[in-house]
Amino acid sequence: MSERQVVVAGGGASGMLAGIVCAENAPGVKITVLEKTSQFLAKVRISGGGRCNVTQACFDTRELSGHYPRGGSALLGPLEVFQPRDTIAWFEARGVRLKTEADGRIFPVSDSSQTIIECLLQAARAAGVELLANRGLDRVERLVGGSGFSLTLSGAETLGCERLMLATGGCRAAAAGDVARSLGHTIEAPVPSLFSFHIASPWLRELAGISLESVEVSIPGLGLCERGALLVTHKGLSGPAILRLSAWGARVLHELDYQFPLRINWLPHREHEAVAVELESRRAAQPARLVINTPVSPLPARLWERLALAAGISRKTRLAELSRSARHRLVQQLIGTRLQAIGKSLNQDEFVTCGGVRLGEVNFKTMESRICPGLHFGGELLDIDGLTGGFNFQAAWTTGWLAGRAMAAQVRGAQI
Repeated sequence: MSERQVVVAGGGASGMLAGIVCAENAPGVKITVLEKTSQFLAKVRISGGGRCNVTQACFDTRELSGHYPRGGSALLGPLEVFQPRDTIAWFEARGVRLKTEADGRIFPVSDSSQTIIECLLQAARAAGVELLANRGLDRVERLVGGSGFSLTLSGAETLGCERLMLATGGCRAAAAGDVARSLGHTIEAPVPSLFSFHIASPWLRELAGISLESVEVSIPGLGLCERGALLVTHKGLSGPAILRLSAWGARVLHELDYQFPLRINWLPHREHEAVAVELESRRAAQPARLVINTPVSPLPARLWERLALAAGISRKTRLAELSRSARHRLVQQLIGTRLQAIGKSLNQDEFVTCGGVRLGEVNFKTMESRICPGLHFGGELLDIDGLTGGFNFQAAWTTGWLAGRAMAAQVRGAQI
């Protein structure tokens, strides 16, 4: 059995950074990062449409922690130690220029995830980290006396190590947490987070491609409500507002089998009375115009037409003919369109799961197990998930950095 001092299982963002930090803080220690596929940092490569949304420009740790539907409280302390400002400094110190976009998302100036990948790979090699691809971790056994681990890899290869970090990614299936479970950990059931909604109404799906900068979407009875950009798709609805709603409601929407009512306020920045007054003003100023041809800004003409029809207004109805009751129905459509969700869609490459290793079983100062000494965790294997916009990567960088530093301190102590 080949011996290593530190082994990191998982060659994604968290595992790779942990290996680098550990090596840089413990020179001469043999550190190996295992990746079950042929490609390290695969999720980094595809994230942000291939641009890699490295982190988010949110530097107040309490505000930042509020962007994690699960795990925000546990991350409060870690984010005080390594937050987005530290992530930016880490990459820029290694020659990666970053930029902040209007919505706070941070990308490499190159607009290419390859820049981030090359930075991490170069830093790993420079620090002497051994990178082994096509090495899945099948089984782990604690050595007698608890002084290390025996690892069985895919292909029956075996390794031994003093410290082990599990950063194998989200538990998309129950089996993904088997190694952690075998070492005594509890796995919170995985369910999808960050998904789009399938909508029953054909008239909405016919508007595929339409986007709005700001709407309010809510799920009656569940207390879930979000504002933000919205995209109509050929199956229903997506965009930041929908993705955030799906994240906060991940578990309850799973329990409902993704069948639930949805309410949309298309004009969230305007009062009900103001919309009604504008319609009456138009009626007085342009009585001969057809209702369906007079959209209220900023609604696209195609969407306005469909909302008017959904309110029971004929294509031939002129503003002069718009009755008080019809005007009321139209306003209700504008501020409270009711739809029915009948399912979900996931980005199979990028989607996030909630669920994973129970957070109370991990020491978030060191990312070490409270149950199995010498075992550390990082990234999506933990029951942590963030909203879209770089928050999930920040959790990966933070937990990876803390685990790497802690493992280095432990092996240095063992050498003294």
